[in-house]
Amino acid sequence: MIAGRHRDSDGRSPRHSFFYPEEEYDPEILDGLACLCRDGYGDVEVHLHHDNDTADNLRETLERFKTTLYEKHGLLRRNPETEQVEYCFIHGNWALDNSRPDGRWCGVPNELSVLVETGCRVDMTMPSAPSDTQTSKINSIYFARGRAGCSKSHNSGRDAVVGEWGSPDELLLVQGPLALNWKNRKFGLVPKIDSGEVSFDAPPTGQRVRLWGGRSIGVRGAPGHVFIKAHTHGTEGRTSDMLLEGGLDTLWTALEAQYRDSPGHALHYVSAWEMYTKVRELCENLAGASVAKG
Repeated sequence: MIAGRHRDSDGRSPRHSFFYPEEEYDPEILDGLACLCRDGYGDVEVHLHHDNDTADNLRETLERFKTTLYEKHGLLRRNPETEQVEYCFIHGNWALDNSRPDGRWCGVPNELSVLVETGCRVDMTMPSAPSDTQTSKINSIYFARGRAGCSKSHNSGRDAVVGEWGSPDELLLVQGPLALNWKNRKFGLVPKIDSGEVSFDAPPTGQRVRLWGGRSIGVRGAPGHVFIKAHTHGTEGRTSDMLLEGGLDTLWTALEAQYRDSPGHALHYVSAWEMYTKVRELCENLAGASVAKG
């Protein structure tokens, strides 16, 4: 196991969050992923591709899928106070809250409210540049509220701040890094957009890790805590080969060198849900003063 060769400042191995697409449900695959999760290598969360959908059908789809993950595979988690099964979410094709101008790959204005209602506690779709679904708000952790009949309500929002947690109708959004990479230029001239994607065409490097950390994504009032959220479509052929044949080692070695082994820093590998939990701790002012990088 590649992850078993790496450790953060707490001695924990890397965590990978598998955002599994509802429309590709396969019980055998999910049972295998559940075994990895039980061994401490991550979590399974909810991913969805849909098109020309309705709020009622979306609500039914999300409720059914999260119940299946929880009851049949032992995944996700139940809130002990509300008894609701809760989850993290990534929207397929980046079209969260019907954010494409042509309305494709979603179809549900006010999708944010449906997500909150069905137990979604954090969305991690962004960034999506150069897609036109990209929000104006970048490199942020913030709260957004759905609006009846409106699309792309997460284009702006209220920054997460120490001492202030969101209201029940708000959704937390944790964005990954978005920057121009001047060390990687198209035709040797134009800087490429770095959205935190790790793929065959965008392999991990130490320089990229430094670029991500430099975005300083975090909770206002807690400057010592920086959150790094990278993403990959790890089942795509060339990307899968790259990751398993050295890419993951390169990524985790670079993170460890930059943060775990650097004086004054600490590295914490976390899953998507653990990242949400840490953000909530900071907002509720329950966390300590240690530096948190995930």
